[in-house]
Amino acid sequence: MYNHILSIILFTPLVGALLLLLVPKENKDAIRWIANIFGFLGFAVSLPLVPWFWAVKERAGFQFVEGSPNNWIPSIGAGYVIGIDGISFLLIMLTTLLGAISILSSWEAIQDRAKEYYAWFLLLQTGMLGVFMSNDFFLFFVFWEAMLVPMYLLIGIWGGPRKLYAAIKFFLYTLFGSVLMLLGIIFLYFHHHTLTGIYTFSIPELYTTAPKIAGPAALWLFFAFFLGFAIKVPMFPFHTWLPDAHVEAPTAGSVILAGVLLKMGTYGFLRFSLPFFPGIVMLPWVRTLMVTLSIIGIIYGALVSLVQKDMKKLVAYSSVSHLGFCTLGIFACSPLGISGSVIQQINHGISTGALFLIVGILYERRHTREISEYGGISTIMPVYATIALIMFMSSMGLPLLNGFVGEFTILQGTFMENKWWAAWAAPGVILAAAYLLWLFQRVFFGPNNNPKNASLKDLSARELATFV
Repeated sequence: MYNHILSIILFTPLVGALLLLLVPKENKDAIRWIANIFGFLGFAVSLPLVPWFWAVKERAGFQFVEGSPNNWIPSIGAGYVIGIDGISFLLIMLTTLLGAISILSSWEAIQDRAKEYYAWFLLLQTGMLGVFMSNDFFLFFVFWEAMLVPMYLLIGIWGGPRKLYAAIKFFLYTLFGSVLMLLGIIFLYFHHHTLTGIYTFSIPELYTTAPKIAGPAALWLFFAFFLGFAIKVPMFPFHTWLPDAHVEAPTAGSVILAGVLLKMGTYGFLRFSLPFFPGIVMLPWVRTLMVTLSIIGIIYGALVSLVQKDMKKLVAYSSVSHLGFCTLGIFACSPLGISGSVIQQINHGISTGALFLIVGILYERRHTREISEYGGISTIMPVYATIALIMFMSSMGLPLLNGFVGEFTILQGTFMENKWWAAWAAPGVILAAAYLLWLFQRVFFGPNNNPKNASLKDLSARELATFV
């Protein structure tokens, strides 16, 4: 198991999806149980990675590497090669955890076409894990694109009233960025051959030749990759697909979209943009542009969250703001900024995933997300209100909770590079407290004037387990 731990983690959800194909669609209980068992199993098989990775964390380079270059499609130099470093390790653990939680949260919410829903969800899980594990650019791109289809279908079939509009918008935006990234990958592939005489998609090998690209070609390449990743994050002004996709997606889809899919953009910046094009990233105007877009995202996302009437849309725009902190940390290009960005990506996945689950609980009971429909919920659902408060505090970065650590480290790293960048970004923390506390006050406190809320049930054992 030690030698093939990554393949086991990668293909466990896929085995579950294939097994679901054999179950009759009328047998919904069996479908739910199989999906949940494989969702939990996907998390369980990733747990040994924690002590094993901890034991080798001081070693340089990728760990637990499986496969060899050129062993998949030798004629073009593509191979099934997977391996992880510290960044991939954290994101893999986040993916397996949120995957299990998302599948569990769908137990009662998904009644129609449950078999297809769970099969696509498990397939999405495999695609996301593949992106974080790939050590071969061709393999990376296959997983990057393969993941689009399940997410498109999850939004387009099980989403809200405007689900088709949201699904197509999500698909077209992401595909546009992917095509430019593919052109960049092909350029790097041929450039490596020019320098070494070897055709290969191996990422560790491309690390040695990509930084040697100079002049306008390097700049164009940087922006080709930048667009692919910035749309995925999404950075301002490429963020407009996100609120639609979040609002229309089913609850579990929103959790996995916010928790894991958005991190693929920031992962791409850390894995490819910085090490491939260090000369371009450190150009003062490029760095200032990246930081400026991040700061605009932080402030703009927070201000738009303040005026939302729909709870889910508020949480969606808060993701634009929080991910702005992550990209700010990356392009501050200081060790503290980058460390803080990685921590914040994990924290955002946990906190915002929880916020979407919180909104989903009320939506399942009342089928509305309008803030004005609620009030005084804390007296009717005290356990739910307590957990919601903890998650809200975590998301706004209260000291001693997870959100604080990432934001503080990012601001510290940014301040060391440029105090004005940190000064402009800091109000985002205050605005986050403003929109989250105001949302909490309107939904959970005050008089309960709506008789429809009087009979709301508090959390079930399954829902409580999901939050814990």
